Amino acid sequence: MKVIVLGGDGFCGWATSLHLSAEGHHVTIVDNLVRRRTDEELGVSSLTPIRSIDERLQAWRETRNTPIDFVELDVAKDYDRLEALFREVAPDAIVHFAEQRAAPYSMKSPWHKRYTVDNNVNATSAVLCAMVEACPEAHLVHLGTMGVYGYGKTKGMTIPEGYIDATLRSAGAEAHVEILYPVDPGSIYHMTKTLDQLLFLYYAKNDGLKITDLHQGIVWGTSTPETDLDERLVNRFDYDGDYGTVLNRFLAQAAIGHPLTVHGTGGQTRAFIHIRDTVRCIALAIQAPPERGERVRIMNQMTETHRVRDLAQMVSRMTGVPVEHLDNPRKEMAENDLVVANDSLIGLGLQPTRLSDGLMEEVVHIAERHKDRCDTSRIVCSSLWVKPIAAE
Repeated sequence: MKVIVLGGDGFCGWATSLHLSAEGHHVTIVDNLVRRRTDEELGVSSLTPIRSIDERLQAWRETRNTPIDFVELDVAKDYDRLEALFREVAPDAIVHFAEQRAAPYSMKSPWHKRYTVDNNVNATSAVLCAMVEACPEAHLVHLGTMGVYGYGKTKGMTIPEGYIDATLRSAGAEAHVEILYPVDPGSIYHMTKTLDQLLFLYYAKNDGLKITDLHQGIVWGTSTPETDLDERLVNRFDYDGDYGTVLNRFLAQAAIGHPLTVHGTGGQTRAFIHIRDTVRCIALAIQAPPERGERVRIMNQMTETHRVRDLAQMVSRMTGVPVEHLDNPRKEMAENDLVVANDSLIGLGLQPTRLSDGLMEEVVHIAERHKDRCDTSRIVCSSLWVKPIAAE
């Protein structure tokens, strides 16, 4: 198929682009390379050295896989070029990663909050509008987040895949309906993903667009079989307090002997998925699109759940590095349960990669190899969810 990957230079986008190309699809990456500029803004780089996009694409050509095309374009701002590209390529599928992906980054300042909303919501709106005009038969696969559900106490109830049966009552009457699972975003970033859901619902209903929304858990790991083919293809490894996901941060901290930083009690339960499974899930979703006129297909893209403190203890036992509890910068419950349905992707053939499969050791080895690039001053999260109130 012809597949456009929006945000294909990023952490999940790059690995996905290579995987889809290796499967024989004709891939076009669209990216404005903003994630590289964000490194400059924050003064921190990927633990693994990332080559330029030109070097990456040349290295991929040398693997004799299907070459990947690249278009530098800001999806949120360059609407006319985006629509023209969709018309020119006539894609069978569009994979949408073109959003600012970090919750802590979205909470850093008023500018970061507004930028996250401007970029993420405008990007999704532009993609959908351009699809209606230029490629209405294409299938949109969007990388969402489990965070749209929130992390409140569900008393053991399993969170379904996007939709829930509900009874509405008003003025003595009641109606039995199926609705989107009630949202409870925990950051500006997560809030933008809940707005994405409403945009998807409208365009699927009004224009019959084929849309799959993958509510993904926290991604860990860094390498895939494709990124391992050449050192110039290496993927990002973010370890800092803004972009580093919790398990990757623990593994990087362990590699340099830094205490494993747990926020609050560590009783936050989260869903996790390895980057190798992320790319497989995207490929599986592309191969099984919904029909035009169907509701948005929502799938929970995760493989297992763990409490943060249990993860820290697991890494501590594996490496001998101690655990350190810090004040929690987020506004969230200290403890929560999380039971999640993921039947759809398992039904499509996903064979999950587990933390017990030995790949955590592989990640630690990668971090040890590049530990001289680690800036320890950037490890602890500096973003606060609530502005401190000055004492009188």
